[in-house]
Amino acid sequence: MTFEQLFVNKKIKDIESYIIETKNFLRFSDEEILEDSGKMHIAERLLQLIVDAMLDINQHVIKEQGLEMAEDFQNTFYILSGNHILPEDFAAKIAPVVAVRNRIVHGYESLDKKLFIKNLRKNYSDFGKYVNLIKKYSRN
Repeated sequence: MTFEQLFVNKKIKDIESYIIETKNFLRFSDEEILEDSGKMHIAERLLQLIVDAMLDINQHVIKEQGLEMAEDFQNTFYILSGNHILPEDFAAKIAPVVAVRNRIVHGYESLDKKLFIKNLRKNYSDFGKYVNLIKKYSRN
């Protein structure tokens, strides 16, 4: 199988665009976001779009490189770290974002909106780090 660089590049561009949107969006204060359901939905949707694109990349790399299949989406990050594509500590830090995405999309459990915004603000730069690591890997 061949590694489809065009697919990965498209997903990377999507993530980079969503990161810019997130950065611009986070100019609103926590209170402004929490008090406006429309703004809250934007924050949730941006996270979902970023995570979905990362999962698409993870699954593509796993499939195209013939790596072991993941039990679930969260484990795709661990499989990439086990194959030296992502650092182990970074994979452990970013993988739980899948659970947050699942809570948003499927309503598995209620989302602590205040904590969600706090964590998004604190950790959204990890998405850029993910992009840089995937770019580095795909150049090899």
